[in-house]
Amino acid sequence: MGSAGYDLVVVANRLPVDVTIGPDGDVSWDRSPGGLVTAMEPVMVEANGAWVGWSGAPDVELEPFDTDGMRLVPVPLSEAEVADYYEGFSNDSLWPLYHDVIEPPTFHRQWWEVYRKVNQRFAEAAAAQVAPGGTVWVHDYQLQLVPRMLRELRPDVRIGFFNHIPFPPLELFAQLPWRTAVVEGLLGADLIGFQRAGDAQNFVRVVRRLTDLTTRGQMITVPAEGDRPERHVRAMPFPISIDSKKFDELARTPEVQARAKEIRAELGDPDVVLLGVDRLDYTKGIRHRIKAFGELLEDGRLSVPETVLVQVASPSRENVGAYQQLREHVELLVGRINGDLGELGRPAVHYLHHSYPMEEMAALYLAADVMLVTALRDGMNLVAKEYVAARSDDRGALVLSEFTGAADELTSSILVNPHDIAGLKNAMVYAANIDPREARKRMRRLRRKVLENDVAAWSHSFLSALAAVPAPQKTQDTQERHA
Repeated sequence: MGSAGYDLVVVANRLPVDVTIGPDGDVSWDRSPGGLVTAMEPVMVEANGAWVGWSGAPDVELEPFDTDGMRLVPVPLSEAEVADYYEGFSNDSLWPLYHDVIEPPTFHRQWWEVYRKVNQRFAEAAAAQVAPGGTVWVHDYQLQLVPRMLRELRPDVRIGFFNHIPFPPLELFAQLPWRTAVVEGLLGADLIGFQRAGDAQNFVRVVRRLTDLTTRGQMITVPAEGDRPERHVRAMPFPISIDSKKFDELARTPEVQARAKEIRAELGDPDVVLLGVDRLDYTKGIRHRIKAFGELLEDGRLSVPETVLVQVASPSRENVGAYQQLREHVELLVGRINGDLGELGRPAVHYLHHSYPMEEMAALYLAADVMLVTALRDGMNLVAKEYVAARSDDRGALVLSEFTGAADELTSSILVNPHDIAGLKNAMVYAANIDPREARKRMRRLRRKVLENDVAAWSHSFLSALAAVPAPQKTQDTQERHA
């Protein structure tokens, strides 16, 4: 690119790579495994794109660089900023607030100030990269102030925002002391995408109550101000997905198929393998699921060693108190069930507190007869979609919480309310004993959905909707400023 800038700029909390700084100060990069990266990479390469984000290492200043046909633009964060903006405001104020206050959110003015300051830094970095009349796509709850800040810096560009987590109802959102600033921040975008129709409706309702703007359906009118013409903001659902074809192909490889058989053998060849795969987070309903399983064993409705539960919980936010507590609770619960109900060499629950590569995940999905996704609130939940994509054998059963975004699409799964332990237990027993013909019928429907609506379709539909927004009208004054 010349000095003209990039036609498409993605702004996210993290760059699509993880940075490692060696003892001698050498910088090396690893591609990070996130779904967003998979979705955006082909689009970015095609569109002459740049990605603005933090490197993941505090107190490191790095120059922009190119990799995999993308320009990466690191935004520096100090250790104190990571503590206040990321661990504090993003993950201790917004995250619990947006997830039904399952854990009470903490509000600190200091965190908010740093969040604002960091959002301004991201906005300035994006403004410096985007070509005249280009497009900027901002991602997620850590950067909700960026759209407005960016519009003030670059009124000539189209701005999209996508919220990957739920957007709470007005009654909860109203608790946020800086609620108006967040709404105004988001309204800087032309298009605001959410996982579910309900999230988009929650946002419009919040706008109606906290501002005096006019709304019609999913359209919000922002009136002309100074030299800025009137404009329309749309709030719409765009449910995210996975690279389902790639996952499907991976699960069909002989290596993964062999590993799946090996996993069942290592578990002692039980009749039924139940599986949970989650980030260790209080929103995921891990305790509810393990408790229900323990009760089913006590009731004699399931038995060991015929049935086992494998729970993979990848480490998460280990500096946040609520997460440390959750880990202790889960490990106590697992220990108690294994102590009371396991047999020598045959634990009832196999609990694994680490992350696995995609190949091992695909093998686990194939080895599992029942997939348990019992989140108490989840923007989407891609594990449910990965499980379906892995099951080209049309077998297996998916028990899915109705509080996940995935429940809107994956209606052929066995839907549950994870707060209802009796109902959850019934669903688990039903799934464990499901008639193979019914399982096949359900799985085929699920697979059709997941294979058609893949992550490429998601990013395409969002960017198409954003491209359909009328180009920003330039007044005389802005043209002179840009001349």
